[in-house]
Amino acid sequence: MTIQIEGCVNNIVYRNDENGYTVFELAAKDSTDVLTFVGSFSYISEGEYFRLTCQETQHNVYGKQYKVIEAESIEPEDADAMERYLGSGAIKGIGKALAKRIVSVFGDETFRVIEEEPERLADIKGISERMARAISESFYDKRELRNAMMFLQRYGISSNLSVKIYKQYGAGIYEVLRNNPYRLAEEVKGIGFKTADEIALRGGISIDSKYRTRAGILYVLSEAVGLGHTFLPENEFIEMTAKLLDVEPDAIEMPLDSLIMDRKVIPSDMLLTGRRENPNAETGPDDESVLPEKVRCYYLAPYYYMELAVARMLLDLDVKQKVKREKTERSIKEIEESLSVELDPIQRDAIFAAAENGVLILTGGPGTGKTTTINALIRFFEDEGMDILLAAPTGRAAKRITETTGREASTIHRMLQMKGGVEEDETARKDDRHGSFEKNETNPLEADVIIIDEMSMVDIALMHALLRAISQGTRLIMVGDANQLPPVGAGNVLKDIIASGRFTTVRLTKIFRQAAVSDIVVNAHKINNGEEIALDNKSKDFFFLQRENINDIRGLIIALVRDKLPSYVKASSGDIQVLTPMRKGELGVEKMNAVLQEYLNPPAPSKKEKVYGDITFREGDKVMQIKNNYQIEWESRNSRGFLKSSGSGIFNGDCGIIKSINTYADEMEIVFDDDKTVFYPFSGLDELELAYCITVHKSQGSEYPAVVMPLLSGPWQLFNRNLLYTAVTRAKKCVTIVGSRQAVSSMIKNEKEQNRYSGLKVHLEEMV
Repeated sequence: MTIQIEGCVNNIVYRNDENGYTVFELAAKDSTDVLTFVGSFSYISEGEYFRLTCQETQHNVYGKQYKVIEAESIEPEDADAMERYLGSGAIKGIGKALAKRIVSVFGDETFRVIEEEPERLADIKGISERMARAISESFYDKRELRNAMMFLQRYGISSNLSVKIYKQYGAGIYEVLRNNPYRLAEEVKGIGFKTADEIALRGGISIDSKYRTRAGILYVLSEAVGLGHTFLPENEFIEMTAKLLDVEPDAIEMPLDSLIMDRKVIPSDMLLTGRRENPNAETGPDDESVLPEKVRCYYLAPYYYMELAVARMLLDLDVKQKVKREKTERSIKEIEESLSVELDPIQRDAIFAAAENGVLILTGGPGTGKTTTINALIRFFEDEGMDILLAAPTGRAAKRITETTGREASTIHRMLQMKGGVEEDETARKDDRHGSFEKNETNPLEADVIIIDEMSMVDIALMHALLRAISQGTRLIMVGDANQLPPVGAGNVLKDIIASGRFTTVRLTKIFRQAAVSDIVVNAHKINNGEEIALDNKSKDFFFLQRENINDIRGLIIALVRDKLPSYVKASSGDIQVLTPMRKGELGVEKMNAVLQEYLNPPAPSKKEKVYGDITFREGDKVMQIKNNYQIEWESRNSRGFLKSSGSGIFNGDCGIIKSINTYADEMEIVFDDDKTVFYPFSGLDELELAYCITVHKSQGSEYPAVVMPLLSGPWQLFNRNLLYTAVTRAKKCVTIVGSRQAVSSMIKNEKEQNRYSGLKVHLEEMV
């Protein structure tokens, strides 16, 4: 049996902003009773008046409650109700005492006066003309927000997204939803094509609308960028777009404009940098003979122009220098004496190449002397009186350079003096944009030599920003392992630059004696060469533990991380990293994190928690930033609490520990590497996830005392040689693989990387 009750929301006991589920107390009209209600509301605040259709229920813990079936927001009709609403704090600047004074003057006319004649409020003691206008504006905004939330509810939009949409468009929301809801996908963070499409189709937008086609194309190309591609070949692009829009391929009309373009034609052999199809298949798109000579490709325009600009700027930087080899020889001997090292011939070649070329690539695997070569290069250029800047893509990588060279290094973002905001031409992906930088072509970096380490991690957008800030005449030395996984962002910069053959590249191949005693280094090179590795556990730093059962694998990993490895590698369990190829699956990131959290940081009365979506965040948890956030502010303090430094920007892959959770302030305090402290509002927790276990891709640029890796089975595209090599080279002291011998062997044999479409190599080859 249903009943109707009217009244004012007295107190919101609990609210889940994700789904709108709310528990609240309501002061019933014409009654002294305060009743408890439960239901889902797109918008609700204390002081709001509702007419509720509900059913009485009995909760086994909380007693009598009313389950809301329908809710209608209504205006308070009498002076008492108006006073209660204004005194609830719903209107900024009005408390209970002031609400009582206002209503005592205007009575039942209160709301009309606030809305239509706000200047009359200034007649009341304590209210200035300025405050009167502010009260009226707040009253109007509150009403508009409530109306908008109710309107958006009809489209099935959640409370959180409704607030974001209203903040973006204000009163213009009605026009946007009626005319072109697909603007939401481009302009509102958190809304993609599928959500916008559902809203549009529910609102009566035609399936063949030009707005829908354009939004679908942008979505397909943006998703491709998210997977690392800078473009899509025409056949894949058309197929994916037609499938998304549920139309015939011939029905797709290309709205080429400032964001979408098809001007680039790529030679077909450039699409064969990786294999997408089943390696056991006899024929397929990977067969070069079935591809035409040229393949038309579709870009988000910013990525085409970034590739073009990167190619041009790199070639312009590569100014050849005339050097006296005898003088360089003497300098090298002095460097060897001062560093107490004997450089091998290839390392010496690297110094000659750096002296003679404006652009140099130095590449090599673990143990091949990259660090020694960098130190020698630094000493060489310092002796020449040159100013040097050192940088890397991540904070951890920059810290490692500082430790191994004794010179200060920074992240590329900090070197470029990131200022937050978004450069208009950087990218069309609204959830992962590169920030704008103080350093650019009009305010370049002041250095004679710039050395960038971990170049395999640098994507096309960051490379574009870096090169814009480098003046001609400055030497650029790029150091990295070309056999590592490609960057998380779009592009394949290091591999494309090397493959173009346009720049001097020095490859370090000799494994030095001190490194050769490490089975981590030896096995990494064997993996890279496609050779089988010994899994006999005779090593001191490379172990394999055979397990075929998922629960056994999980249990052993917990024991290793929590109990056995910390003392072995002299590190805390929090410093030991579990790496996995996958996000999904029983041994993927999501499920492994839940299991590891339970045993490494179990719940306790002293630990506060915050549930966000499917994740429970707990004080003491290890977490990772999963999106670039250029605006979020951080600060670093010393042991006495004094501010050491501050800035903005936390980046995809940065890890930290949850120090505190404040449910009153709705924020979470996290301490990241380098003691950067950030306060996250609960509304921003979609940028975080647990990090007891992370994907190998996310580990790029980092080193850990010990790496533990579950390997049982998975998709061939991920279970490849490249990924295993990258995982092994993340460990400094110990690698432990838990799982199947067959999985390890199959990965070593599988040299077919997942294809990544990138056109930088083509641009470099074509330019003169």
